Amino acid sequence: MHPRFHRLLGEKHFSIGLELPLDNDWSSAGQRLRQDAGRPFGVPDLKQHANLARLADQAGFRALWVRDVPVYDPDFGDAAQVFETFSYLGYLAGITQNILLGTAAVVLPLRQPWLTLKAANSVDELSDGRLLLGVASGDRPMEYPLFGVDYAQRGALFRNALELLRSQGQGRLPPGAQLLPQRPEAAPLLVAGLGQQSPAWIGEHMDAWLAYPGTPEEHRRRVALWREVGGDKPYISFLHLDLAADPQAPMQRLRFGGRCGRLALIDELQALREAGVQHVGLHLRRSGRPVAEVIEEISQHILPRFHDAN
Repeated sequence: MHPRFHRLLGEKHFSIGLELPLDNDWSSAGQRLRQDAGRPFGVPDLKQHANLARLADQAGFRALWVRDVPVYDPDFGDAAQVFETFSYLGYLAGITQNILLGTAAVVLPLRQPWLTLKAANSVDELSDGRLLLGVASGDRPMEYPLFGVDYAQRGALFRNALELLRSQGQGRLPPGAQLLPQRPEAAPLLVAGLGQQSPAWIGEHMDAWLAYPGTPEEHRRRVALWREVGGDKPYISFLHLDLAADPQAPMQRLRFGGRCGRLALIDELQALREAGVQHVGLHLRRSGRPVAEVIEEISQHILPRFHDAN
């Protein structure tokens, strides 16, 4: 297991992070604000993003996860965190100190591989080794002709880029040439989905799996499949959360997550841990409450139950 995962998972082998953007633009109140501001659906309000990222870092969340959405497509209706992935992670590296910075996930076939390697190494250097490099083959066909990339070749392009990232380009540069900055080791490589590869190939070549959100029972089945091909490599997923103000509010299932109070959230996280999930990134865009308030409550009442005492 890559040493950086010990920072993510800790001795208890389970941890909690946050998926950006840190906005509640999918809630009823957030949608009203979005409409008043003239933003399309799926484009968050980022006025507080820096303060909230700092808050998450100080609160003890283990990772901030950003997505790679090159072009806003109204058919998908989600601009993610708006900013370009590596540029934004470089900024986050400068305003946070401890929290790991993960991509979930960089679309490798749409990016020039050498520049992807340079960008990843730059973020890793600027963050003092906090990058978790999640990668994927992409699932939005509209982007491929726009970028001049053959959609049918995305599996081969994914493998080629991954080999370059893994090897840090060694043996592929002219004599005396260097790609800077150089890192002592490659950042851990995590995959979302299968990257157009076989499960066995993914289990052999990737350091961890970024699984789609699901119920504890769904994760139990997926974890079993991952263990067959990936052994004890980390299994990571996400949970869309609307945390109710009433601590005793029961779990109400929503797509990719649920609405509940903190007691039911504790039960859900415990069930996910027992199912074999080792890290959960909480997605708060459905939150009916202010995001800062939810972060504070989770920090006070939930993180101490799951993270290491230190």
